[in-house]
Order: sequence, then C-alpha cells, then structure tokens
Amino acid sequence: MKWSEFCIHTTNEAVEPISNILHETGASGVVIEDPLDLMKDRDTFFGEVYELNPDDYPEDGVYIKAYLPVNSHLGETVDAMKQAINNLQLYDIDLGRNQVTVSEINEEEWATAWKKYYKPVEISEKITIIPTWETYEPASDNEVIIELDPGMAFGTGTHPTTVQTIQAIEQYINNQDVVIDVGCGSGVLSIASGLLGASEVHAFDLDDVAVKSTTINAKLNNMHERITVKQNHLLSHVSMQADMIVANILAEIIIQFVGDAWKNLKPGGIFITSGIIRTKQQMVQEKLQEVGFRILDVNELQDWVSITAKKI
Repeated sequence: MKWSEFCIHTTNEAVEPISNILHETGASGVVIEDPLDLMKDRDTFFGEVYELNPDDYPEDGVYIKAYLPVNSHLGETVDAMKQAINNLQLYDIDLGRNQVTVSEINEEEWATAWKKYYKPVEISEKITIIPTWETYEPASDNEVIIELDPGMAFGTGTHPTTVQTIQAIEQYINNQDVVIDVGCGSGVLSIASGLLGASEVHAFDLDDVAVKSTTINAKLNNMHERITVKQNHLLSHVSMQADMIVANILAEIIIQFVGDAWKNLKPGGIFITSGIIRTKQQMVQEKLQEVGFRILDVNELQDWVSITAKKI
C-alpha cells in the first residue's frame, strides 16, 4: 500500500496541538523529529532513542510527520490539515516556519522501521517505560515497569512533558489515592499512578482512539481493574473527590478547567499540570492562584514547564 508523508516544519510549542490535528484529520501515524534529541546524553544499553541521524533533523524547530493513505481524498485531507494548523495562530500559538511538504512513501518504511529507535527508558527514580516488543530485565526489585504500545497515534512516553508529570506523580502520590487523568492519551500517566499505589484512577479523553489505547495499555500492565476509562471532555459533568488530578495538555486547555479541578479535589488535593511551554507558565500559575491553589513546585525540562499545586 502507498502512503503519503505530510511533513511540517514548526516549533516545539506547536508540537502537541499540531499532532492532535493530524491525528484527528486522518493521520495513521505521527512522528516528531526534534534536533534537541540529538544533544541528549545517551546510554547505549539503558536509555531512550539512540542511533539518530542528524541529517533527518532540522537545524531549528521540529519536523512533525503524518502518514496518510494515498486515495482520492488525499488532496482534501491535506488542505484540511493545513487550514486547521493555520487556525492555531488564533490562539497565539507560534507556528514558526510553518512549511509543509508532501511526499510518497512505502508502508514498510514508516510502519515498523521506527520501532528500532524505541528502547527502554528510565523516566523517574522508580519508573522505566519499555515497548511491548522489547525484552527487558529490571535493574532492581524496586523498579516499576510500564509496558507501552503507543502504536503510531501517541508518543512513546518519553516526551519531556510526560517525564515531568510522572516524576511529579511519583513525588506526591500516596498509597490508596484516587487519581483523575485528564486527557489520558496512551494511558501512561494513569498506569504510572496505579503502579505507584493509587487505589483507583479515572482516565478521561475526548478522543475515542485515546480511550481504546488507554484501555489496551491498562490491560497490558494489569491495571485494568484500577483504571476506569471514559470518553469525556476535560472534567465536564464529572463530580467526585479525588486526591490527585494530572493533566499533560496545552496551557490554553488547562486554564479552561482549573475551576473544575478545584471542585473535584479533596482539601489538600494535588493538581499536576504539564504540557506548558515556558512562555505560557505565568498564565497558568496566575489562573491556579486565582482559583485558590497554592503552587508547590515548578519544574523545567527543555522548553517545557510542569506545575504542581495544592488545594488549600
């Protein structure tokens, strides 16, 4: 089968919203090529992506590539993607060069070749994420293993925003906590919460593909009895008292449901937010404080910020 590769040269800030657009408008897979990955120190035995070719990466910004079946609707799909991406400027999202190229590619080149770059990665002091097709022996009895099959619709769990969120969960979660995961994606944050001691996790995502992916990955990690997955828009019509809420999504989206997060947290509850580009940090902090949250921690990794707040 023939596939078309849609490649856009853009910014780190635009990675999450553009990836979501590409997926929603028909992409069968999304790949992100960020030159910052080339500068990371890597252990060839125990580390994340390695053996990367610098020629595949831009000198600045990032490449986001989507894969579309070559059919009679291809032109319309590409036009729809371009329009939706351009509309992101209405939300003050910097698109950078915003240059798009479309080329033909064989299925084998993208469907399986990417897997050779996805290796076990140590996310936090306790947690290591491994792909389902890799054989891996834990380094210690205390190591917590998450098996993840991201397919081509979600990331591998090694994006800086995911790393930040998991590290914060590990720091603040208590045994038997009730956790809400807003925008669950592949389910990696829900699974991490369950493996770190949460008694129950409620995972919400508007995308039905995300709901299915989280359900599958929860079963892979024997967390399906603790994790309840539901299609839902943010925290709309959700009424419960959780000990922790986690959200790894855009800053503009986070500020939309800060009030709902407050209502759904117990006194003393923890709200972990990530997916925040550095230039949007102040906006999120001010919204959290306006509602009544106390900022406990702010962590930066590359251009991304995570904020941990407490309901007081």
